[in-house]
Amino acid sequence: MIKKLSVLILTLIFAVACKKDKPMKTIEVVSAPMAEKKPKTLEKHGDVRVDNYYWLNEKDNEEVIDYLERENDYYNKMTNETKEFQSVLFNEMKGRIKEDDASVPYKYNGYWYITKFETGKDYPIYTRKKDSLTADEEILFDCNEMAKGQSYFHLSGINVSPNNKYVAFGVDTVSRRQYVIQVKNIATGEVLPYKIENTTGGSTWANDNMTLFYTKKDEETLRPNRIYKHFLNDNPKNDKEVYHETDETFSTFVYKTKSKKYLIIGANSTLTNEYRILNANTPEADFKIFQPRERGLEYDIAHFDDKFFITTNKDNATNFKLMVTPENKTLKENWTDYIPHRANVLLEEIEIFKDYLVVSEREKGLSKIKITRWDGAESYYLPFDSETYAAYTSVNVDFDTDILRYGYNSFTTPASTIDFNMKTKEKEVKKEQEVLGGKFDKENYTSKRVWATARDGAKVAISLVYRKDTPLNENTPLLQYAYGSYGYTIPDSFSTTRLSLLDRGFVFALAHIRGSEYLGREWYEDGKLFKKMNTFTDFIDCSKYLIAEKYTSAKHLYAMGGSAGGLLMGAVMNMNPELYNGVVASVPFVDVVTTMLDDSIPLTTGEYDEWGNPNEKKYYDYMKSYSPYDNVVAQNYPNTLIITGFHDSQVQYFEPAKWTAKLRELKTDNNLLLFKCDMDSGHGGASGRFEALKEIAEEYAFLLNLEGISK
Repeated sequence: MIKKLSVLILTLIFAVACKKDKPMKTIEVVSAPMAEKKPKTLEKHGDVRVDNYYWLNEKDNEEVIDYLERENDYYNKMTNETKEFQSVLFNEMKGRIKEDDASVPYKYNGYWYITKFETGKDYPIYTRKKDSLTADEEILFDCNEMAKGQSYFHLSGINVSPNNKYVAFGVDTVSRRQYVIQVKNIATGEVLPYKIENTTGGSTWANDNMTLFYTKKDEETLRPNRIYKHFLNDNPKNDKEVYHETDETFSTFVYKTKSKKYLIIGANSTLTNEYRILNANTPEADFKIFQPRERGLEYDIAHFDDKFFITTNKDNATNFKLMVTPENKTLKENWTDYIPHRANVLLEEIEIFKDYLVVSEREKGLSKIKITRWDGAESYYLPFDSETYAAYTSVNVDFDTDILRYGYNSFTTPASTIDFNMKTKEKEVKKEQEVLGGKFDKENYTSKRVWATARDGAKVAISLVYRKDTPLNENTPLLQYAYGSYGYTIPDSFSTTRLSLLDRGFVFALAHIRGSEYLGREWYEDGKLFKKMNTFTDFIDCSKYLIAEKYTSAKHLYAMGGSAGGLLMGAVMNMNPELYNGVVASVPFVDVVTTMLDDSIPLTTGEYDEWGNPNEKKYYDYMKSYSPYDNVVAQNYPNTLIITGFHDSQVQYFEPAKWTAKLRELKTDNNLLLFKCDMDSGHGGASGRFEALKEIAEEYAFLLNLEGISK
């Protein structure tokens, strides 16, 4: 049994020459909690590891809860002096947000759909209006009412039936991403009594308005593995299973094509896709395989007219190409090139309209949107003139329109929703994000892109943003952020919260390291499996570049990352701790070997193609070489803030808890090591829009305090 460590409070009376009325100084010294060591021997491939903190994965163990609570208590005491500053930051960030805000309406199946927020309320309200924006408003869901009495609430998968009478929706009140699906009668407001448990939250209607398809999760691993169909007003116990994905490295999902003609069941892993199709008018029939899975063959499908368009890597198309096939001849031997593969251009996705094809691409790291008429009469790109921006297609549910809705923002420009007439080439800014508070002027900020040279010669882009009046030298505080996994490319987006750092003299640097697809698919391939180390060394080499170029120095350089980006933080802290004054690691994936050996943990089996399968010795050895938890040693570490959620289903709370315990045991410095476990949240943190700001305020206060900035 862990012996509770009492907080040591020492009152020191300083006998110094002073005025008689000067009060005595009281200093509270708080001892850091130490987890009890309970050695557990782990052996694989003849290699023996001793894990002293393995026992922390016992979620229902009172000793575990006690340790987490002591860590939270220590965090609160050690950050007590910044609580007032956290409040200032929170109110400052909240003050920039337009509380009574609404999305740009979009029209679907005869109704305009709008999401709005009201002043002082945390959660969205989903509404619609029939035919015209001047029509009476129907409230589909007021999440503020639904969230009452819940410490966590998230609504997902809003899905209106084709006849507009019913709406299916999913709710998670635990933050484990296990949603309960229900159906609501929109006209009466009645929520039908039956609940479908343990789902992804998403669903799709057949065209009969009676049959609802949805995805269930495995109870233990939470892998989405079964597709069911539910009949309106029937007990879910009678729901029929229509597909079971038995391969543990695959997940499954279901949706309807934009054309509304086909229901699609998809199954995917990191490297392979497979689809099944069914006419949405005949939900009682069986799904047909589009193209059987082949390891390494990736493809996505979109239906238009009497054809399917396929985005695929077939024929070694590393950056993907677009192919087409008749809807009744879907096997790959019938596919023909529509947009050939290009070695220097990544094809990311397509959007289909009656008269136009819109293609989202990435070239030299920059997003591009290309518009082409089906008749071949014209093809052109939307113009963007920055190197630090994000552009993307938005909600485009209507086939028969000339209007493309897209989004644009940059490091210095708030987000805009834009309607672009593809025929006349006129654009209308439907909404630009308002930054309240009266202090923001985008002319006060500047951004640019620089290129660091990695140790193997690769050029790594770094996007920078800062105030124009911020001096750039070795005393400038700089926050370096990155992710670097799964091919996910973090966009150069505007952030109202980030202004609280920039206005206090920070530079923000986004490192586009390998593991993302910033420079195409090969950039991702060079940052996973046996090349994963490139992700970490790229980040470190970017840090060294920023120091060498006098943007900052090691005394003022900070690093931040979450989830797989938290793995990045753990790795660079082990490899080059001297480069950073502080590190923030949020929901960090740090116990790579042990987690990937446990196939009962959510996500594990589906990630073998990303990290490798440690049941094979070659992968085991390579993972062990960088796994942050396994590589903690007796050395100095930066000031560190580690954040997690007790209900996290993606990175279990015990990974960062164990990592914290081992760091406390072995680190040789007197720097801060703070660990906060939110006992109510999961991987995404708090659910309310303002509660989430409190978490950001805590992170920023940690960084600013290390710089001696307290206001």
